[in-house]
Parts: sequence; structure tokens; C-alpha cells
Amino acid sequence: MHMHEGHDNDIQTLKILLAHWIEHNKSHEESFRKWAEKAKALGKRECAEYIEKAADLLLKAGDALFEAKKLI
Repeated sequence: MHMHEGHDNDIQTLKILLAHWIEHNKSHEESFRKWAEKAKALGKRECAEYIEKAADLLLKAGDALFEAKKLI
């Protein structure tokens, strides 16, 4: 086994995981925003605000993961 083979595999795995996590977070963020709108329509404005805050945090997490991916 080449000395750096495990290292190279870990880098490839990390690239794949970062791409997956970015897409996964984006999917959840979009779903959260959709449900925040539904909560508003149901008259649950405060609930919707918290869901929107969670969506904003997922967006920030996605941005951080994207920056990490650029550094690989």
C-alpha cells in the first residue's frame, strides 16, 4: 500500500461528503422555507419565524461547507 493512499482516499471522501452535505442542507433549507410559508398561512407567524431562522442557519452552514470545499 502506498504511504499516501489512505490520505488520498480520505481527501476524495471528504470532497464527496462536502458536496453531499451542501446539497443536503440546501434541500432542507428549501423545505423549511416552504413550511414556514405554510405556517404563516395557518396563522402560526411566530412558529414560521423560528422555521425561517433555522433555514437561515442552514444557509450559513451551507456557505461554510462551500468555503471548506474550495480549500480541498
